[in-house]
Amino acid sequence: MQTMAYSSNSLRWQSLSSLPNPLGLAAPLAGVSNNALIVAGGTNFPDAPPWKGGKKVWYDQAFILENAQGSWKSGLKLPQPIAHAVSLSTEEGVLVMGGGNAEEHFKEVFLINWRDNALNLKNLPPLPQPCAFAAGARLGDMIYLAGGITRPGATEALQTFWALDLNHFNKGWQELPPWPGPGRILPVAGVQDGAFYLFSGARLYPGPDGKAKREYLRDAYRYRPGTGWQQLADLPRSAVAAPTPSLPLGRSHLLVLGGDDGSKVDFQPPDKHPGFSREILDYDTQTNTWKIYGTTPAPYVTTTIVPWLGGFVVPGGEVRPAYRTNDIQIVYPVVD
Repeated sequence: MQTMAYSSNSLRWQSLSSLPNPLGLAAPLAGVSNNALIVAGGTNFPDAPPWKGGKKVWYDQAFILENAQGSWKSGLKLPQPIAHAVSLSTEEGVLVMGGGNAEEHFKEVFLINWRDNALNLKNLPPLPQPCAFAAGARLGDMIYLAGGITRPGATEALQTFWALDLNHFNKGWQELPPWPGPGRILPVAGVQDGAFYLFSGARLYPGPDGKAKREYLRDAYRYRPGTGWQQLADLPRSAVAAPTPSLPLGRSHLLVLGGDDGSKVDFQPPDKHPGFSREILDYDTQTNTWKIYGTTPAPYVTTTIVPWLGGFVVPGGEVRPAYRTNDIQIVYPVVD
């Protein structure tokens, strides 16, 4: 198989209209239905960051962008506030899996379809158990979902790997053998060359106060249907909560945009936190090697990547602890 060559300037970034929520959102649902980009749910701190007594708020708002030069439609709502779900585009609409709010995590799965200026929801078979902070990707007609936690405040992450056949919703979710590594939250998923990839994430364990502490992971795995899991070369650094699924480049590369490398945990003072990594990591699926691939102008975490109009949208996210952005970027891979 011939590998396409890309230079460091082979990503072209463009700003889209800013999201109508001026504070921005972390962990929103995002996907495409009937060629329209949907961004919904998510969280922010409208009054103050938590170290100043602020409370996190979950949203049920939904916003629609019907073309790259247009402005957002607002005034739409989901049935309830939700964030940290896995959301992926399908032919029938945006598939939303799990997620949660301050009190609970969900196992519900549903499709959002944008039609006749309205959001139409369709319930699908639920997950085997409640799950948020997971990662997933679509490989052909299969949806794969990995990791997460079952409830707010959990001190152990799931080591679960679930699959749903888009052609046979009625069969529900299938539990598959998990990757040969620790459970994790906020990993990065990806699809390339007929396989599902799982990168980084954070292992959870109870700290001295009983609250969850994070171990920032650098391990990587590939799942090939019919063959199973294979451990891959470690990432050069952790990339916890980087936009997911990772950006496919050509036929044999996956790009991980930024992420939290764990180097600024407990940074003081928190208001001066410099933000998360801008470094783009490039994984070559043929040579099982990593390299640095320039920098991203959108170093946002706890967000997703949405294929749309020949590019890939990064719909806002978290720029530093407790602070979000309503900046929406679309990146177009450019072949040399």
